[in-house]
Amino acid sequence: MFTGIVERTGTIVSLTDLGGVQRLTVTAPGIAGRLHEGDSLAVSGVCLTALDIGPDSLAEGLFHADLAAETLSKTSLGSLRPGSVVNLEMPVEAGSPLGGHIVQGHVDGTGVLVALEPVAPQTSPHFDKETTDWTLKVRVPEHVRPWMVLKGSVALEGISLTIADFDGEAVTVAILPLTYWRTNLHTLAVGAPVNVEADVLVKLAYARMEEEKKPELELTEAWLVAEGF
Repeated sequence: MFTGIVERTGTIVSLTDLGGVQRLTVTAPGIAGRLHEGDSLAVSGVCLTALDIGPDSLAEGLFHADLAAETLSKTSLGSLRPGSVVNLEMPVEAGSPLGGHIVQGHVDGTGVLVALEPVAPQTSPHFDKETTDWTLKVRVPEHVRPWMVLKGSVALEGISLTIADFDGEAVTVAILPLTYWRTNLHTLAVGAPVNVEADVLVKLAYARMEEEKKPELELTEAWLVAEGF
């Protein structure tokens, strides 16, 4: 489990087709040295398993992970290229502060970056891109929209964020300068795919609500015959 508090960024080195899975290689100084074979970590919000952790890869600050077909279809990782910047987070340890919200690393789908703009006018003589906050707008996949709750949580690229506005199609969130520069957000352009994971607590509540809408099963003679009783 993760909290959506990105530790640092890494850089895609390669994505290699192994005839089944895709082997992802990431340079991750400060992270790779803490990994062991089989460990989990979040890469731009996607929970992956570290592979081929050895002296050579650790010396170079690298780790590897395999991307299954499900991961490639639901996330942006398969579309990234060498040099792309990704967010990295190690799993939260039991008893550690839950700084963001519960993030599983199970991405629901990819959204599209609609806008990422500084709040302060860039024409202002006091504008400083290093210290201004930003407004991020992402159009989320249709099947994810029922789980977008005003002032609720959402993980975008693995970053725990609060939904400031939702127009039925796109979420708007506020981005602090620290978040903007510490994560991969400052490298993204309009139109870029964005990994979206809805708050699992909202999803569970929604599923329960939908279940309660279903009519109770009526045991009729016709139903019993049809079911072979």
